[in-house]
Amino acid sequence: MSFINTLMKGEEGLFKPESLTPMQKLLLRFVVVGLIYYGFVIIEGMIMRIYEVQPFPQITESQFFAILTAHPLVGIFGSTYSIVCGAFLFLVPFLMKKPLWSIKMGNWTFILITVGTFIFWFAGFVSHYSPLYTLYWPLPADFTQFSVWGGTFFILGIALVMVGTALFIINIFKTITFTPEGWEKQPSGKLLADALGLVAVKNLFSSKNEEHPVPLPVAAVARGSVDMALNTATILFTGVLILVYMVAAILGFDLKESAIDALLYKNWFWWGLDLIADGLVLIFVAGTWYLLAMLITGKPLFMQNIARAALLLELVVSWTVWSHHLLSDQAQPGMLKVVSGELVTAFELITQGLAFFITLATLWSARPLKMTNPLKFLLGGLLGFALAVPAGIMQADVGLNRILHNTQWVVGPHVHVAVLVGLTMTLYSAIYILFPIVTNGAKMYSQKLVNIHFWLHLIGGIGMGAFMGMAGLNGMLRRTLYFNGEFSLHMILAAVCGSLMLIGFLAFFYNIVMSIGIKGVIGIFTPASVKTKDLTPTA
Repeated sequence: MSFINTLMKGEEGLFKPESLTPMQKLLLRFVVVGLIYYGFVIIEGMIMRIYEVQPFPQITESQFFAILTAHPLVGIFGSTYSIVCGAFLFLVPFLMKKPLWSIKMGNWTFILITVGTFIFWFAGFVSHYSPLYTLYWPLPADFTQFSVWGGTFFILGIALVMVGTALFIINIFKTITFTPEGWEKQPSGKLLADALGLVAVKNLFSSKNEEHPVPLPVAAVARGSVDMALNTATILFTGVLILVYMVAAILGFDLKESAIDALLYKNWFWWGLDLIADGLVLIFVAGTWYLLAMLITGKPLFMQNIARAALLLELVVSWTVWSHHLLSDQAQPGMLKVVSGELVTAFELITQGLAFFITLATLWSARPLKMTNPLKFLLGGLLGFALAVPAGIMQADVGLNRILHNTQWVVGPHVHVAVLVGLTMTLYSAIYILFPIVTNGAKMYSQKLVNIHFWLHLIGGIGMGAFMGMAGLNGMLRRTLYFNGEFSLHMILAAVCGSLMLIGFLAFFYNIVMSIGIKGVIGIFTPASVKTKDLTPTA
């Protein structure tokens, strides 16, 4: 538990208020930019909600679908990746009690994700490039429908994000395993084995428990980073493939799109993309829940060995569930639909349910607990996944999928509730608990604004998902515009709930800015005066 004591000392003024360390500034840069992109996502979402009720002349139909294409990608890469990468680049060295392997690489991760996100968003905004995020072949290379130059820069932006992500992954594993200059040689092999879960599995079948040199939250980051690496390789390969066709078109060559097998491409694409949702998110979220539960209670995690082993099991499961995205694809083999699409996907109820139980049991063991800001946002995040994961399992049934596939149900109760309530409220909990640590003890400007943020985000997120789901059950397809007003009531109610989330976000953002001041926000992006060797404090 010493790493918890080390982390919580930040609230007691361990960091000097005169200046921020490079690691503090790096984290705050990621968070600020991630929140700005999150604001982009909310505004774009509100534009689409309004447009689905009543189209307005300022936005064309092609631009609507361009927004729909960039919307989830900005949310995933520009917002979530920024906050997650920043938090983990700070927490992994902090919990390991050693410096980050490369602060320069951390800064390049920040630059590449920030710039890459802007490039693909701007390319879509200007050119109306809109094959939607599925990028089914040969749709992204259909030059009769989309701008070649727009698509080229769109994919280039995605590629820059992937390169930044690759640097993040390298930095994380090097930080876990390297020996800082002047230190006694560390057992890199044992550290890597524990980070990947091999020691936990060994302990399950041994009467003598081997000590874990890697803290549990760091192990979760390492295992999630494995999925992130596989996802990065898949998206990079897919992007390069599309770029080859686009550059060839620019140079006047017409490559045969039929040279790519569409079904094989879709399986490859969904295997890689699904690693974000069913692997990376669930593993990172579970690890964050564990860390938050330990920080909030000051107690060790309930069933630690089981939790460590379950993280490894979730990693393996995440490699085998992609076929639930292809349940309605007639060409997809039936065996893949049943085994991968239904059976293995349903098993995620067990792995995620176990993380849910362990987190709640840890909180329960420390009762009575004060309802702090991190605790209530953590509970909100748990509620979000408790609603969204079963909604996803319902879709992973061949029969129900015939009804629910490609409807607003998929993006409502499952995707939006999982991301906006489950994932985002978990991240907000982490932000609230880390805020005094990385700002040298700064306090929130207004507790009332925190409460407003919590309730508006929770009610708005669940409400929007529910009304979108109702529209889906009534037959409203996703990626489809209806001009007869058939689903206007559902979209109006969803827009009202989205407005609640927008107001809640503005309250949160204003609260953060007022807590550190405008000069403080500007100062985050100036060079730190602390030397690189002083990146992290020691216990």
